[in-house]
Amino acid sequence: MSQPRDDRQDDLFRPSLEKIINLRHPLVRLAAEIDWDFLAARFSSVCRLGPGQPPLPTRLVAGLFILKHMHNLSDEALCDRWVENPYFQYFCGEVVFRHEPPFDRSSLTRWRQRLGEEQIAALLQESLSVAHQTGAIETKDLERVVVDTTVQEKAIAHPSDARLMHRAIEGLVDLAKREGVELRQSYLRVAKRAAIMVGRYTHAHQFKRARGELKFLRTRLGRIIRDIRRKIEGDPALEDRFGPLLDLAHRVRHQEQRQRGPKVYSLHAPEVECIGKGKARAPYEFGCKVSIATPATAPKGGQFVLHAKALHGNPYDGHTLGPVIADLEKLTGVAARRIHGDKGYRGHNYPDRFKVWISGQVRRVTKAIRREMRRRAAVEPVIGHLKDDHRMRRNHLKGRDGDRINAVLAAAGYNFSLLRHWFKELLRVLLWILCRRLSQPHLA
Repeated sequence: MSQPRDDRQDDLFRPSLEKIINLRHPLVRLAAEIDWDFLAARFSSVCRLGPGQPPLPTRLVAGLFILKHMHNLSDEALCDRWVENPYFQYFCGEVVFRHEPPFDRSSLTRWRQRLGEEQIAALLQESLSVAHQTGAIETKDLERVVVDTTVQEKAIAHPSDARLMHRAIEGLVDLAKREGVELRQSYLRVAKRAAIMVGRYTHAHQFKRARGELKFLRTRLGRIIRDIRRKIEGDPALEDRFGPLLDLAHRVRHQEQRQRGPKVYSLHAPEVECIGKGKARAPYEFGCKVSIATPATAPKGGQFVLHAKALHGNPYDGHTLGPVIADLEKLTGVAARRIHGDKGYRGHNYPDRFKVWISGQVRRVTKAIRREMRRRAAVEPVIGHLKDDHRMRRNHLKGRDGDRINAVLAAAGYNFSLLRHWFKELLRVLLWILCRRLSQPHLA
């Protein structure tokens, strides 16, 4: 793999983008403020010299990631919008308008896998740097933070024993057909009917019949597992090919509703965890826990996200505070003076307990600290915007790496959307001041 290419150049027969767009547009202003060389240095660090086609320009990739999560677009929708929107193309570094994208949808997937969470965190770091340079956020806003956790749900169907066993049967039979393994019986038709009847009997409160159909599914799944293991025994290639799916199917067949320890909630995303946050409308959510940090003050440009990190294993909130604050200080370069959290952070592991204030705390609370504690709830609408407007509601990225990457990209997209609004309002204020001065009569 070689260094990123950059084949963008002036076209003598087509006008440049700067001549056909409004240079005072917020996206144009935002593109001028971003340090693209810093992002290029971070992104190009994963490229190695060697044979093969050079990768895409790093500014194009960074711009696509920002636009995708700023506007809550899928990879396919982003490709369509990029071709239609000259401001998108200018933001990504194009010189002239292009009628076809220079990248494929799968290029975004490959770049996400190549970069990983550590390199993509440069987007979040750069968003905070731009906010600080333009006055949208100040140093004092980085010293007083609010930390909270939420659940980033995975894009899976609601798990049930009948559905999981039926999907395991379908997956094993389909893989056997593709690998040329002939089964004694597939049970596809009867398994589908049994899965349907489990839902119908449960809805009708006929639980004894539902348990009978569930036992039927469990028995047929066990027969298919044993049949495949007999057929592939002694063939290392087939054993490696069937191994992961057979292990998942075995776990699905033997797991029970109230068992302790990890369970399988999805065959295509076995890393999903069941997390209970005590919500009346959603007692259990399926995904992973994410820690979000925002300022405890009210910055001029809005409530920016200072840090976002996916936490696997459903850890206790208080046990995540120490590593989260350490990462936050490394990301911003500013030491945290006051940390505010809810009652889920009681018994935390942060070394300096005198810097941490918990909701409802009475001791050592001054008037200034009490004002900050009343702003602790400001993190809740930020979490809502991250979920509804920046693709944290349903994570479609694969694996635990996808969970970590999506959390960081959602936070970066949210910050850049605040910066776009900040430049828009700043331009409006400047135009208003200019109009006021022009409208005033000249003094004699």
